[in-house]
Amino acid sequence: QLQASGGGLVQPGGSLRLSCVASGISFSSYAMTWFRQVSGNEREFVAAFRWNRGSTHYSDGAKGRFTISRDRAKNTVYLQMSNLEPDDTGIYYCAMSESDLIVSRLRNPSSYKYWGQGTQVTVSS
Repeated sequence: QLQASGGGLVQPGGSLRLSCVASGISFSSYAMTWFRQVSGNEREFVAAFRWNRGSTHYSDGAKGRFTISRDRAKNTVYLQMSNLEPDDTGIYYCAMSESDLIVSRLRNPSSYKYWGQGTQVTVSS
């Protein structure tokens, strides 16, 4: 299962760090990815970490402001979010695939089998 945490209320320009811990799941190669969902809309891709390759991928909105990283020993992926904007508000979900994904599939929620419960991020003054 995946356990996401770290959300909260922050003012514009502030920072948050989200965490996603994977437990009871063991694959040799996979991607761990963050998506954001605003009520009534589809989940949209934010950032991905391809575990074995060690490569990172970002949405255009996340580039330069967000950093995805991992701790191998803890089976954890982090999303450091800086210079937050009101449009970053939403529920952030972490997801994990059963195998490595080609870049074109990273952004598609249907590529992922495992999902965390979501953590709310609200950016507001």
